[in-house]
Amino acid sequence: MGANRLVVGTAGHIDHGKTALVKALTGVDTDRWEEEKRRGITIDLGFAPLALPGDIQASIVDVPGHEGFVKNMLAGATGIDVALLVIAADEGIMPQTEEHLAIVELLGVRRGIPVLTKRDLVDEEWLALVRTEVAQRLERSRVRWAAPIAVSALKSEGLEELKKALVEVVEGLQDRPEDDLFRLPIDRVFALPGAGTVVTGSTWSGAVAAGDMVRLLPLDRDVRVRSIQVHGHAADQAGPGRRTALALVGVDKTELARGHVAVTGPGWAATSILDVSLEVLPTLRKPLAVRTRIRVHLGTAEVLGRLAQVREIAPGQTGLARLLLERPIVARAGDRFVIRSFSPVTTIGGGIVLDPYPPKRPRVSERGLAATQPAGERLGRFVDEAGLAGVHVSVLPVRLGIRPADGTNTIAAAGKGVLSAGDVLVPRRAIAEEIERLTVLVAEHHEQHPLDPGLSLQALRAGVNAPSEVLDLLVEHGAKKQAWEPVEGGAFVRRPGWQAALRERAGDAGGRLAQRLAEARWQLPTVSELQKEFSDPSVPALLAHLAREGSVERVDQERYALKQALEEFRRAVEETLRELGEATPAQFRDRLGLTRKYLIPLLEWADRRGITSRKGDTRVLRA
Repeated sequence: MGANRLVVGTAGHIDHGKTALVKALTGVDTDRWEEEKRRGITIDLGFAPLALPGDIQASIVDVPGHEGFVKNMLAGATGIDVALLVIAADEGIMPQTEEHLAIVELLGVRRGIPVLTKRDLVDEEWLALVRTEVAQRLERSRVRWAAPIAVSALKSEGLEELKKALVEVVEGLQDRPEDDLFRLPIDRVFALPGAGTVVTGSTWSGAVAAGDMVRLLPLDRDVRVRSIQVHGHAADQAGPGRRTALALVGVDKTELARGHVAVTGPGWAATSILDVSLEVLPTLRKPLAVRTRIRVHLGTAEVLGRLAQVREIAPGQTGLARLLLERPIVARAGDRFVIRSFSPVTTIGGGIVLDPYPPKRPRVSERGLAATQPAGERLGRFVDEAGLAGVHVSVLPVRLGIRPADGTNTIAAAGKGVLSAGDVLVPRRAIAEEIERLTVLVAEHHEQHPLDPGLSLQALRAGVNAPSEVLDLLVEHGAKKQAWEPVEGGAFVRRPGWQAALRERAGDAGGRLAQRLAEARWQLPTVSELQKEFSDPSVPALLAHLAREGSVERVDQERYALKQALEEFRRAVEETLRELGEATPAQFRDRLGLTRKYLIPLLEWADRRGITSRKGDTRVLRA
């Protein structure tokens, strides 16, 4: 069964009768502007609905044929399912016919029908010659073309045959899946009373319903869909392959323009760099080289840019390139685009987006990408490039050009070299290398801090630049590989089986430190003062060891005290405040006989422990 909704686009030389053909088929005059009427040519895009037998609803995009308006033709040709290559029978193939044909091919249009217009102006012999010329020329085309059909819009001849041919072509097409991310490249923006800002375009993928929120890019704003029209009729929902108009709430028409895009779902972002497979037309006189300035047409957008990281691509050849764009556009892997020369403006090639969000390194030629590459293989390369930063699964539909439902199978196809850390994909190789590095780090910590139970988990994680999900996976895999083991409730990691060294010395030195703190009672020396006093650089580690054993407690960053001394200080503070109600540091100083140097750290310790609370310069017992 074929598609029942599709977009048909006209293509062809100026004044070959495209607009007249559309009017004869649909009854709609697609010349919308006074200038178009006056000049007798289509300048901008025109649209007309066409009902075909079998409940098939087509929408015809009438594009301009004049060379000066090819950029408008590109905006209309993007996203069409079937091309009508319009050729006047009295003139045959002309320059814009060739350029439009090249554009249709570069954009990957799958099917087409050559239409010989103005048949009433030529005799049968001449018509047969033109028919043969067209058929021979299209034999070399990559588009699958039906046999040429001769029509006369003036006399309504051949129109039913053309409609029949359209139905036959449609039977070979499939509706685009609706379970994809919604994307509508905008080709027109206007305002209507009661509707507000209205955007129109051909829905490329996915579906949207009235009341849904869509994101406008590159504006980067979420707005609500007030109402929808599909093929000119009110609808609750718009799906792929349909001419769609969205009335939007939350944006002014002056903020939008042709080339902007309405999307739904995660992973979308405007981008100024694209890695692409680029084909150069054989008609180009010289190869394309690095820094060549070009016009890039993707969707309905036209942006200036330059070629970068490109090996010289000869006419008729295809190569890898990086496009550096002068303003951001919206792209998805698999998108087709056309490039035109900066000046004079002419179509010179096109290609396929391989990665809409390429990393700065490596160079595109070193990434191992190809247009025919399976999504799983390409994902494996993306993940390997990302290292521990990983690739978030939410970007896969956009970055790989796959349906969201295909994500799980694509990840599986990437192979065992890709690990899942929550919603982040990381290379197994990078995890193994980082475990090896951290194993050395843990061993060094044991050497430098022999009394510690191990390296704190917080310090281990802080030494790795990676998302939290990847850090969790790293710690878990390190333990599985027996690179380390968690201790003290997972607060530390150590080499498997490692025990804190110098236990005897720790006991002797620790006893002396404890004795010194007992003598000091509340007049607490700093850690650096104790180091000088004992001439021992391991004093910080010894104090931390005593704190873990519970005989001393850390008062602040620079001081430790015996637990017993702190308990005595707590009782003294409580007795003072029960008697006075509240007390200033000066009153505590007089009561406890301590100078501010020793008093203030202890009072702040009491605040942190919830014994006291401050009210201005005084302290009270916490309720």
